Amino acid sequence: MSLYTLPTRLPYPIITCRVSPSPSPSPSPAATVSSPPPPSIFPPTSTSTTVPSLTCALQCPHFQSCSGCTHEFNLHHPIIVEEATDYFKSLGVSDFTFDSCRLWGWRCRAKLAVRGSSENPLIGLYQEGTHNVVDIPQCKAHHPNINAAVELLRRGIRELNIEPYDEDQGTGDLRYVQMAVTMYNTALPAAQRYRNGRVQVALVWNSRNEKSPNSDKLNALANFLWRNGGPRSNPHLVHSVWANFQTSTNNIIFGNRWRHLLGETDFWEHVGGIDISLDPSSFGQANTRAFDNLLRKLHKYVPYGASVADLYAGAGVIGLSLAATRKCRSVKCIEINKESRPSFEKTVDRLPNSVEGSISWHNADTSGDPLSWLVGSDVIVVDPPRKGLETSLIDALRTISSHKVRPSLKSSSSNSKEEKRPWVLRERERAKAASVQVGREVISEDPQSLPETLIYISCGWESFKEDCKSLLTSKSWHLEKAHGFNFFPGTQSIEVLAVFKRSLKKKKTGRKKKKQV
Repeated sequence: MSLYTLPTRLPYPIITCRVSPSPSPSPSPAATVSSPPPPSIFPPTSTSTTVPSLTCALQCPHFQSCSGCTHEFNLHHPIIVEEATDYFKSLGVSDFTFDSCRLWGWRCRAKLAVRGSSENPLIGLYQEGTHNVVDIPQCKAHHPNINAAVELLRRGIRELNIEPYDEDQGTGDLRYVQMAVTMYNTALPAAQRYRNGRVQVALVWNSRNEKSPNSDKLNALANFLWRNGGPRSNPHLVHSVWANFQTSTNNIIFGNRWRHLLGETDFWEHVGGIDISLDPSSFGQANTRAFDNLLRKLHKYVPYGASVADLYAGAGVIGLSLAATRKCRSVKCIEINKESRPSFEKTVDRLPNSVEGSISWHNADTSGDPLSWLVGSDVIVVDPPRKGLETSLIDALRTISSHKVRPSLKSSSSNSKEEKRPWVLRERERAKAASVQVGREVISEDPQSLPETLIYISCGWESFKEDCKSLLTSKSWHLEKAHGFNFFPGTQSIEVLAVFKRSLKKKKTGRKKKKQV
């Protein structure tokens, strides 16, 4: 169901509620509602007029012990929506919309700690404020096939005597597991693809590499998962098995070394109108369907044939989606994580032949020389981490209207002569060496042009408000549209899509107004 903005101004946000039945084998929320709910579901002081609706209730047995979800009722309308509505209304945007998305079984990517013992493994999340792992076999947020893959992994740990990691001693075999579901299966009707999603299993192993003494256990566990969940099993649950090697004692989940063990090497998904490839080391959105909804909303704010710079691009999903759907004349994807490059290149190879613009990916830190990525673009898309935009990028955006733009850094040798700062020159040379230019004709950009549209995708509400304030007080930008998405039902978080337009200075005509007699 799509959102429609009505011509009249509304006092409340437009909310699209997709109430999805809880995936089997758990009973559906609708079935639960039809019978009297257990007394523990209701707050002790509730009355008939204040009892929360169970239609959009979490109803998860792990609630409160697990740190994943913080709110049990009204998943479709978290309290933060009211705050966001009032906030945007105070900035002149009274048609703020909120898409509630799928409420259960929405998480298609999960990183879970593995602790306990081989006889009683605990696979789940840390209890709030501790490093005590809470087992969550019936998580209502997980895609049902993640829960099924976790149970298969639990069986393998017990049968093969795999030792979960002990943080205090630094011993054990299996530290974490990442489960990622792909629903990409063109052999099935679209309506059946979600239910038949397959799971990429990434085992974080407590060793330096695949030649360590406990590597036999790793291979045995991978073979167990493939034998019992691979293509010869019914159902076919496991897409592939990967290993990541990590021996650090800090809280970083993944090490730098990856190895493909079994199954398909490429992990595909279809979002934003294109097929995208994601390696297990690449960042991927946990809520695939909500992300697809956001991308399709974003598309309409990018003019056909525009030049786009996609900052914090990851594997370039947003930029490449725009290249395909909006026929952009050029798309630049800028990302600091070099591990995202292979996924970008695979995705580019699947783009339609109709995509003719210039496409490039640059391994660079946008905070080093942000203006160099802004000039020559019509549209800037930013999707920063939870902390928000870097200070140097905010400063560049705040002052962009008054900036005297110099020729572009990418093409001519004269650029190096103009720029004197050695650290900037070094960063430019490094970024150039690490960049990828797709085999399409490079479209020359106007080095004097400045972006007219800024599209900000935010997963951190507080940092977004700070960045928004900085942009608006500079008078260089004004807020035109804002939309919210329920990427994490059961929490007080909101994903925001905000569209800013550059405030163009009016040219003085030089004519004096005639005095009226």
